[in-house]
Order: sequence, then structure tokens, then C-alpha cells
Amino acid sequence: MSSSFSMPKRALYVAFSLALFSSCVHKKYETPIAKQTQQPDKILFDSAMHDIERGRYEIARISLQTLMNTYESSEFLAKAKLAIADSWFREGGGNGLAQAEAEYKDFQLFYPQMEESAQAQKRICDIHYKQMDKSDRDIIQTLRAETECKDLITQYPNSKFVPEATQELREIQESLAAHEFAAGDYYHSRQMNPAAANRLNALVDQFPLYSGAGLALLEAGDSYSKMGPRFRKNAGDMFSRIVRDYPLSPQVKEATKRLQELEMPVPAASQAALERAKWEQENAKKLGLMAKTMGIVKGGPDLSHAARSGQPTMTDPKKTMPASIPIVNTAAGEAAATAANGTATPTKTDVTVEPTTGLEKGSKPTADAAAQQPLPTNRDKEIAAMKARQKKLQDKAAKKKKKVQPEQTTPSPASTTPAATTPAAGAATTTPSPQS
Repeated sequence: MSSSFSMPKRALYVAFSLALFSSCVHKKYETPIAKQTQQPDKILFDSAMHDIERGRYEIARISLQTLMNTYESSEFLAKAKLAIADSWFREGGGNGLAQAEAEYKDFQLFYPQMEESAQAQKRICDIHYKQMDKSDRDIIQTLRAETECKDLITQYPNSKFVPEATQELREIQESLAAHEFAAGDYYHSRQMNPAAANRLNALVDQFPLYSGAGLALLEAGDSYSKMGPRFRKNAGDMFSRIVRDYPLSPQVKEATKRLQELEMPVPAASQAALERAKWEQENAKKLGLMAKTMGIVKGGPDLSHAARSGQPTMTDPKKTMPASIPIVNTAAGEAAATAANGTATPTKTDVTVEPTTGLEKGSKPTADAAAQQPLPTNRDKEIAAMKARQKKLQDKAAKKKKKVQPEQTTPSPASTTPAATTPAAGAATTTPSPQS
């Protein structure tokens, strides 16, 4: 009987020993919620990505906003904020792109050190790049695109988006240069030489990669040459820059001819400029028939001639004035005159106050005031033509007035005798009474 009871006791002892041993062994902890399911914030994020890919942007934004409001410590928080901006960017349209820019800037404010901040800045640049208008129209979006691309290159110099942004900046500056050239070419065609020379010269200084820089310099030099012998050196500098810096441009032959006419030396072409021009010709973007046809009707500028190499300009344009305007009587003016004419001109830098005489009421202008020459103007020919038309109209009006005016005759002797006065018809006549 003792043996019958020993078996259950032995089994109980073995079971107790196994339980005690198993309690000493460390087992892997498994999270019940993640055992056969996914985290809820990841479910919302994946669902939003699925909706964005299929164009359901509003539904995707609701899911992403729910994720951000509910799971404030989620690892998908930054990605969700960037995805909201991307959804607006994909949706497009004026309102969508404006909302996307605001969301991208908000993302940069909250996560400035993340790699995605450079991506957000690139998208902001693309927003304005896609809205650029033709070069001869409004350039507000073009200027905004230039600013945003410059910010990307300067703030994130090591980003993978810099090469693409640099090429976009070259194309943006090609459009801005074409806009400036249209204004300078208009002045040149109207013989407004000081304005044309100033605009075209400043254009090439600001955008040296412009595909039409050779033509701009040629028109600038032609404008300087028409402003008198004082600007002969300025004209020669413009022609020399064409030969030296743009050796493969179509204007080299004409520039060489003009330099020979001015009896100035023809410079040699720069080797670096020659190599860059050859590379540009070999790697020029060739447009097919369909692209040329669509370029006529599309709203953006023609960027097919934009440079594909070289460093774009990263500085803002400087304000310039036509060379014919008198230099301000300051030290800066003296430096500008020296740079323009090659000779130093002494100037008076002190400001003094002196009483003015000869301006009393009834006084006549002095000889010095009468001898003053008028300031240079861009409209000499137009003013002369306008005065000629006015004189012609005045002469025509005077002839017409003289022809219509009746001839005056000398009065006859009879007309000098006072005529007898008769009472007017219907007037009452009175006869004097006998008493009077």
C-alpha cells in the first residue's frame, strides 16, 4: 500500500522541481499588442501613404492629422508633417501650392536639423519654378524661385538636392536675363543710348551665363559709340568682352570689325571661356518637333538655351546709373568717375551753405545761370520731332485763321456823317403842346 502512494508523491515532487527550475530561467518578453498586429500610428501612416498615391489627398490629410494629434511621441510624427505638405504639393493649383509652401516652411521651423529640411526647401523652390511666366511678362514668381534656390544652396550646401537646384537656378537666371535684355533692346531700338548701354552692360555683369550675352554686349557697345567721343573707351570695352569672354558667339566677327574701326587692339579669346563654350555646344539641349510646337503654347519661359555649366550668380544685382548722368560730387563719385573714364577727377567733398543772391522778385537770371547746359537726355530726337510737329500745327492754324478773317476796308466820307436817327418801329411819338 505504501508503494501505491509513493508514485503520486514522486510525480508531485518531480512536477514541483520542474516548476521551480523553470521559474529561474529568463524568458523573452513579448508585447501582447504587437504579437499579431501592427502599431496603430503606423497603420494610420501607411493608410495615408496609400491614399496619397491614389490621389485621395483630403482623406490622407485627415489620417495624418489624426496621427499627429493622437500620438504625440510617435516616430512617424515628422514624416506625417512632411507628408501633409507633399499632399498639397501633389494636389497642385494656386491654393494647393500656397498651402504646400506654408506647410514646408512650418516643417523647417520645427525640424531644422533633419535631412528632410533640405527636401522641403527644394520643394519650395520647385513651387515657384513651376509658376514662372514668360520672360516678357510678370517676373514675380521668377524672382521668388531665384531667392528660394539660392537659400537651398547656401543653407544646405552638402545636400543631394544642390546639383539639381543649381541647374534650376541657371535656368531661372536665363529667364531673368531675357527679361532685362527685352528692356535694353527696346531702348537701343529707340536710340535711347544712355539707358540702353546702362541696362545691357549691367545685364551681362549680373548674368554672365546668359545665352544672349554676346548680342547684349554688341548693342551696349553700339549705344556707347553713339554717345560721343567721351565714351569711346566704354564702347571698346564692350566689343573686347565679346571677343575675349564669348569667343564662339555669332557677334565675334562684328565686334572685331568695330574694334578695328575704333583703332583698338583685338584681345585673344580666354582659354577657359573657349572650353566652356565648346562644352555647351556639345551638350546643348536639343528640342524635338513636338517640344518646339508645345513651347509656343505653354505658359512658362523658353529655357532650352540656358547654360548647363558654370557657377550661377549668388549675389543680388547692383543699382546702376547711365554713364551720361553727372557724377555726384563725393568721394564715391570720384571713384566712379575714375573707373568710368580712366582718369582721376578732383571733386569737392565738403558741404557748405552759402546765401543765394539774384533770386529776388523782378531780378534777371545771371550770366552763369544762362550759360548752364541742359542735362543729357535720352529723348533728343523725340523732343525735336515733337517740337517740329507743334510748330507745323501752329503755322497751319495761323494760315487758316488769316484766311478766314474778313478783309478790312477804309470807311467812305459819307459814312463819317452821323446818320439821322429815326424812332424805332412801334415807339410812341410825342408832339410838343402849345404851352411849351
